[in-house]
Amino acid sequence: MIAKLIDNIKSKSAPIVVGLDPQLKFIPEEILNKWYKELGFSLEAVGEAFFEFNKGILDDVADLIPAVKPQIAMYEQYGIPGIIAYKKTVDYAHEKGLVVIGDIKRGDIGSTSESYAIGHIGSVTLGDNVIKPFDEDIVTVNPYLGSDGVKPFIDVCNKEDKGIFVLVKTSNPSSGEFQDKSVLDTSGAEGDFSIEGSRPLYEIVADMVNVWGSDCMDGDYSNVGAVVGATYPEMGIVLRKLMPKAYILVPGYGAQGGSGKDLKGYFNEDGLGAIVNSSRGIIAAYKNEKYASFGSAGYADASRAAVEDMLKDIRENAF
Repeated sequence: MIAKLIDNIKSKSAPIVVGLDPQLKFIPEEILNKWYKELGFSLEAVGEAFFEFNKGILDDVADLIPAVKPQIAMYEQYGIPGIIAYKKTVDYAHEKGLVVIGDIKRGDIGSTSESYAIGHIGSVTLGDNVIKPFDEDIVTVNPYLGSDGVKPFIDVCNKEDKGIFVLVKTSNPSSGEFQDKSVLDTSGAEGDFSIEGSRPLYEIVADMVNVWGSDCMDGDYSNVGAVVGATYPEMGIVLRKLMPKAYILVPGYGAQGGSGKDLKGYFNEDGLGAIVNSSRGIIAAYKNEKYASFGSAGYADASRAAVEDMLKDIRENAF
């Protein structure tokens, strides 16, 4: 699957992904009021409004981008109608030829992770029917439970030609509370369990990404990638070197503070190796003063303009 993502990136010269993370405050009143009038102040109305909003953005930006990344929590909070909107968004993005990165951040004990993996990137057989429940192409995975929580995803990746991005160094301000802690690394220890030294936890997770990824190659890169935030560029440089075969999903661009000049260390010399995410900076662009002239009715056109500006910034400053 990573090979397909790379092909999409190359064909559009666009190492970016748009995060489809709708919130009620982002949805134009025209869309919300339409569905409230038809379905009342209900979860069903929100689900329909979310999908209409997403569809408008996809129609306007799909020719510019290789992939989208819907964050499932934004949909889950509205129950089953929200999940339906999520699934409809995944399917519509596929109709547009886009790779879908499901931002689900799952990871649990083995049997539970297996169920998550099957549900999101795998398939179930019911009678003579083989059904892909959510059918994302790639999903984000939390490695905190260790290999027990990650390997079930890798098994499904190998079976279905899918991918995962493992959380290594996330973009949020408090990520360092755990991820930056120095821990004793015994990976090179032998019978006496001698200690090689202390390293940041995120580097040890990066080493595991290499181990997991070695069994899941898809061309020059592995189907096991890594999440490394744009808000910590100095760490991005280190992690790029530590994970030479892992594609890096880079959140934190735009609204969270990252910019094109912060991204140089994430890419390889050939301009590949990373894909940069922007969510509210794109989907809520019409609320930004820079794009306010589009108005709420032109929210999708504002999103397109924001994508074009993001591409310009990255092409001029990240390589």
